[in-house]
Amino acid sequence: MQKRVRARRGHGPLLREEILHAAAALLAETGTEDALTLRAVAERTGVSTPSVYLHFADKEALVEAVCLRVWDELGRLFATCGDDDPLRTLGRCGRAYARFALDHPVQYRVLMMRPPAGRAGVAGVPRAAAACFGHMVDAVAACVRTGVLRGDPELLALGMWSAVHGCVSLFIAQPSFPWPGDREALVDHIVRVAGFGTALAARLPRELPPSAELARELDDLATRLAAREEPPGPA
Repeated sequence: MQKRVRARRGHGPLLREEILHAAAALLAETGTEDALTLRAVAERTGVSTPSVYLHFADKEALVEAVCLRVWDELGRLFATCGDDDPLRTLGRCGRAYARFALDHPVQYRVLMMRPPAGRAGVAGVPRAAAACFGHMVDAVAACVRTGVLRGDPELLALGMWSAVHGCVSLFIAQPSFPWPGDREALVDHIVRVAGFGTALAARLPRELPPSAELARELDDLATRLAAREEPPGPA
């Protein structure tokens, strides 16, 4: 380790960025937040451990800050999901969310799969969760405006977010489970069930018909929808 030159007065933000860069490198190399001790990060940065404490109160604060660095990428992914049809946009957002979580399993586990370490954002909601929810609500609200979804956008978004979050959380928490080889196909199934199920649920009566009758009605609906995709016959 080379001795780091002491930062001049007013260069604190630069040192903080160097600390975060070193911590992110350790996280990428080890794949676990356990490696992010303040001493290890200090050695990687070339400063004393007390210097790290000047910017981060404890290990939890450092880990959270490092993991939040990737969260802007999620916003950029959502921005690329736009489509002329809001329901297709919503589906793309759900798949992008799942890919993001699985591409950053350590960060996702830290920010979304364990209780916050006492540092929350507005109204006590962790910043990562608030950002995710905001993106989901925006996509759902567009569907409500066109009428394909009905209801309170926030409540609808909570349901669909819970479905996708549950899927990726199981992937991350149970890697040894015999999941299907094509995880993308399972994610796509969950996203479709969440989206179409939400669209259908608001239109169903409280008292449903018997199962056999309901199955026939759903089969008829599926047949009519499938017919829209068939090419026209010969003139």
